[in-house]
Amino acid sequence: VQLVESGGGLVQPGGSLRLSCAVSGVTLNSYAIAWWRQAPGKEREGVSCISVNRGTINEADSVKGRFTISGDTAKNTVYLQMNSLKPEDTAVYYCATAVQSWCPSQFRNFEFDYWGQGTQVTVSS
Repeated sequence: VQLVESGGGLVQPGGSLRLSCAVSGVTLNSYAIAWWRQAPGKEREGVSCISVNRGTINEADSVKGRFTISGDTAKNTVYLQMNSLKPEDTAVYYCATAVQSWCPSQFRNFEFDYWGQGTQVTVSS
């Protein structure tokens, strides 16, 4: 299983970015996929999770209304559209596969097994 993130970069506050997570070795229909992030000096936190199999999405309260997760089964890729970005969104963003086809009710590390290498998102003027 391999996950490769892309799309990070430097953006001004209020701007937008779209992250991509290309998945190989498993299909989006088999396992839920989540985006996590880790800011300097902080613990890694779950951002958003999608279960293509069940058609469900879980989101952290901090990103509701600003971030949108989606999946393209033809490309086996998960996206994270990030709008209205804030400086506190600055972090390394990772995608990860859940250990089952549904999103866990809480973002806990042990619920996810394969991780990508991460992509840096910096929100600054």
